[in-house]
Amino acid sequence: MKMLINSPQTVVADALRGLAAAHPELDVDVAARIVLRRDAQQGGRVGLVSGGGSGHEPLHAGFVGYGMLSAACPGEVFTSPVPDQMVRAAKAVHSGQGVLFIVKNYTGDVLNFDMAAELAEEDGIRVERVLVNDDVAVTDSLYTAGRRGTGATLLVEKIAGAAAEEGAPLEQVAAVARRVNEASGSFGVALSACTTPAKGSPTFDLPDGELELGIGIHGEPGRERRPMMPAKDIAEVAVGSVLDDMANTAQAADGPVVALVNGMGATPLLELYGFHAEVARVLAARGVPVARTLVGNYVTSLDMAGCSVTLCRVDEEMLRLWDAPVQTAALRWGR
Repeated sequence: MKMLINSPQTVVADALRGLAAAHPELDVDVAARIVLRRDAQQGGRVGLVSGGGSGHEPLHAGFVGYGMLSAACPGEVFTSPVPDQMVRAAKAVHSGQGVLFIVKNYTGDVLNFDMAAELAEEDGIRVERVLVNDDVAVTDSLYTAGRRGTGATLLVEKIAGAAAEEGAPLEQVAAVARRVNEASGSFGVALSACTTPAKGSPTFDLPDGELELGIGIHGEPGRERRPMMPAKDIAEVAVGSVLDDMANTAQAADGPVVALVNGMGATPLLELYGFHAEVARVLAARGVPVARTLVGNYVTSLDMAGCSVTLCRVDEEMLRLWDAPVQTAALRWGR
């Protein structure tokens, strides 16, 4: 496989050097693998720290900035960052108001963030943890116990980040983050497997003419394989799976949704917008109003072709915080 890299061993460091060159408003510590807001300790805000394996860009480093994350800790490709990164990040963003760790539900991330929280608390930093587990497709997988954390991570980081920017206390920021996660569901579809730089070949075999339903963001297979279908039929499966799951939870109340149609890395916007047209059609047929929409590559899986659909039932406060100004490398409006 041809890749625009120097070597698999330096791919993450090279990407961080490029991020630093492209976004001088960020503090990028390539050696320590931490990306920071320059003003992270100013204003007496709660600090928001997230992170995970590289390969999901722009998640998480692309969401560091005003109205969103205070810091991100990138690991090696599809590999959790280590506790030392998270503790360094917590210390770097702590302004006396505590720190919120936003953690996708993957075993390595959970264990390392838990350990980091304990170490940070020993140093006198109050830490709250929020676990994102929005994937409705698979309960347990190669990487998780319980549901995987996928597209809703963006919504949690944006809405909790806006609350922190307004000066909300740690407990309130954590509470709204948990509400967003509980109100969200996601479903992913792969048209091709992804290729990690170290392996140099697809992570699983997906024959021509077939697609994988219910995939995660680490190249792991989904829950079902079917012959390739038109976008309208894929949307029926994806949206239907999320709404059916929501109907079995406390979030079954009527109300509008924020809809994220997220590319997995190799799907062009032409296809993503066409697919969103089908998602909007299914939601309208189901009587679900759409308050806001986001279409693009935000939580990716290297060069995987495919997409995911994330829906979040929002109340007035959540929608207000979603609309609040944000200025990051990958997400910006209102400022």
